[in-house]
Amino acid sequence: MARTTLDQLKEMTVVVADTGDIHSIEKFRPRDATTNPSLITAAAQMPAYASIVDEALQWAKKEGGKGEPTDRIVKRAIDRLSIEFGLRILKIVTGRVSTEVDARLSFDTHATIDKAHALIGQYEAAGMTRDRVLIKIASTWEGIRAAEVLQKEGIHCNLTLLFGIHQAVACAEANVTLISPFVGRILDWYKKEEKRDSYPSAEDPGVVSVAKIYDYFKKFDHKTEIMGASFRNTGEILELAGCDLLTIAPNLLAELAAMEVDLPRKLDPKAALGKDIARIAMNEATFREMHDKDRMAKEKLAEGIAGFSKALVALEHQLAERLGTLTGEARGAAARDLFNVYDLDGDGYITREEWGGADAVFEALDTDRDGKITPEELSAGLGAAFRLSAAPPH
Repeated sequence: MARTTLDQLKEMTVVVADTGDIHSIEKFRPRDATTNPSLITAAAQMPAYASIVDEALQWAKKEGGKGEPTDRIVKRAIDRLSIEFGLRILKIVTGRVSTEVDARLSFDTHATIDKAHALIGQYEAAGMTRDRVLIKIASTWEGIRAAEVLQKEGIHCNLTLLFGIHQAVACAEANVTLISPFVGRILDWYKKEEKRDSYPSAEDPGVVSVAKIYDYFKKFDHKTEIMGASFRNTGEILELAGCDLLTIAPNLLAELAAMEVDLPRKLDPKAALGKDIARIAMNEATFREMHDKDRMAKEKLAEGIAGFSKALVALEHQLAERLGTLTGEARGAAARDLFNVYDLDGDGYITREEWGGADAVFEALDTDRDGKITPEELSAGLGAAFRLSAAPPH
């Protein structure tokens, strides 16, 4: 029987499932799994996970005092929901799960450390060891400094929203466990900037960026793992065969599982050793100077933080709606409120740039594939969640 392209990829690269959907993880059996607020939001809308959502809300309400404001209960419930999904995922995968710190803390080192401690504390209270959890933090200077502290405490970190070599080098020198450079979002920026519809896979700016980081890390023997993320197509994935890890959405995993083309290794540590690469002396001044000059990285980092923050706001709306039902105080109008969170310019559509969250969720909601989400598409896509909110508690 011929080996699939996915099987071949797994022989040279650790494949990670980029989803919060436990059923997809069970189907593809990756070693690791990574989640973010957009993916948790999508998973929380599925009827199969209604009980997990309710348990998280009930736990959060019980942990607080009488008369505690809804927003505080909901924020605590989001942490709990992330932990609950993480624990269920860890029963399936043999490796690690990434759990994200609130993106709104991205420029606050101390708050990021505190949130990481709280998340790890809940995992450990549930009997899970910290070596199976990656705390996911945005690759700001402040986030990298938080990760440096956490790593020294034995808390492993996944630095996300990474677009530039300066972010990667700063992470490596902070000895973080893993970085997640975003391939597809880099491609999006260059397509818009250079007014191009596509690039050959080998010339894809996102692919080129990750290959550059890979060669730098291997050349200078950095132990930080590189996990390519945010893919637009299988061509990008194939060009990064040999990368330490790749986190891939279920639809692209399915495409790779259906392919049977031979897959040569594209990234090789031995080849990197022979390349002429200059070492970067990294400090805060250099980081900020390089970041300011790299317009793509600067814009995409800001956009990514805003997108993940919006995803949290959306999840807060959704959980507040459900909490209202559980407590007999149904709120209503949730779909409209969610739409207004994302429709920044008020033109009645949500574009990919306005969305800013998980690409897989955007594509699932954009049913007519025109690159924008209408109020009707959002309402239909979230229908399961709101039907759950209208159902009696159980």
